[in-house]
Amino acid sequence: MLRIHFTSQDLQSVRVARQPHALWELVCGVCRLDTRQGALEFGHWRRSVREGLARDPRARRALLPLQTLIPPVGYIPDFLTPSVTGGGLAVGLEEVRSTSRTRLTRELTRLAESRPLPSWVSSLNRPGVKALGTLTRALELSCRTLLEPYWPRIQTAIGNDVELRSRALLDGGTSALLDALRPHARWNAPVLEVNYPVDRELYLEGRGLLLVPSYFCWRRPTALADPTLGPVLVYPVAKQPLEVARAGKDGLERLLGRTRTVVLAHLANHGARTTSEVASAANIALPSASYQLGVLRDGGLIASHREGQFVRHSATPLGLRLLDR
Repeated sequence: MLRIHFTSQDLQSVRVARQPHALWELVCGVCRLDTRQGALEFGHWRRSVREGLARDPRARRALLPLQTLIPPVGYIPDFLTPSVTGGGLAVGLEEVRSTSRTRLTRELTRLAESRPLPSWVSSLNRPGVKALGTLTRALELSCRTLLEPYWPRIQTAIGNDVELRSRALLDGGTSALLDALRPHARWNAPVLEVNYPVDRELYLEGRGLLLVPSYFCWRRPTALADPTLGPVLVYPVAKQPLEVARAGKDGLERLLGRTRTVVLAHLANHGARTTSEVASAANIALPSASYQLGVLRDGGLIASHREGQFVRHSATPLGLRLLDR
C-alpha cells in the first residue's frame, strides 16, 4: 500500500490533469503490450498494434529499447515520464532529452539492480554520445505507433473521468475528490491509502499532488519512484471495451453474455447493491454472482466499495453508456 500524507497546505494544492499525459500513456501502454492484462479493454488494441509492428520494421526497432527500460512490473526510471503542465508530447520529449547525466546514472543504476541490462543502456549517460537523442526519437515513434491511432478514444475516456472528478470537487470539495478515487484508493484523512504493489510512505510536505487520469494504467495507480520529485498519482480511468460505443440489448449480450448483462442492467436500474442482492435478482448462486461481478469490475463497468461488513457494487459511467442510460 502507498500512503500519501497530506498537510492542510497540500489539500489546497490538489490538481487533476485535464488532458492525457502522452509519455505516461506510452509507458503504461508498453507494459500492457507485453502482458495479457485487460483482454476486454486492450485485446483489440494489442492485436492491432502487433499487426502494425509486423508491417513496420522501423517501428518495431524503435520499441525494443523501450521494452528494455520499461518492464511490465517493477521499477521504471522516472526520467521517462517528466512532469509537464503544458505543451504536450513535444515538451515532454525535450524534458527527456535534457535529463542530467547525474539523474540518468542514478535511475539506470537502480534499474540495473532489478534486471540485467544490455550494454547500450550504459551509453545513455556518457557525454558526447547521442544515445539519449536516439531514445527520445524512439519514444516519439512509439507514441505514433501505440497511441496516435487511438488518441481520440483516449481523450474521450480522460475527458469523461475529469468531468466526474470536477463534479465531485464542486459537490464536496477536496475530500470528496480524493474519496472518489475508490476503489483504487481510500481517503482516510489526512492520508490517502492507495492500492499499490509495495508498502511505501509519501509525505507531500506542502507540494500538493497532481492526479493524472490514464487510459493504459491498469487496475491500480502508479507514482514516481523518487519521492523528491513533484508528487504525481497516475490512476486508471474507466475504459470502453473493444470498439463498442453503444450496443443494443442483443449486441451487449453477445459481448458480455446474458448473465453479466442482467447483472449490469440490475445495478444500473437499482443503484448500489450487495453481492447477495445481485445473486437474488439475477437468480444465480452467490459464487457465480461474485465471479460475474469480478469480471464486470475488471472491465471497468462496475465499481465496488466496502460499507461496514458489506461490499456494494454500482454501475460506472462506462457501464451506463454501454446500456445507453
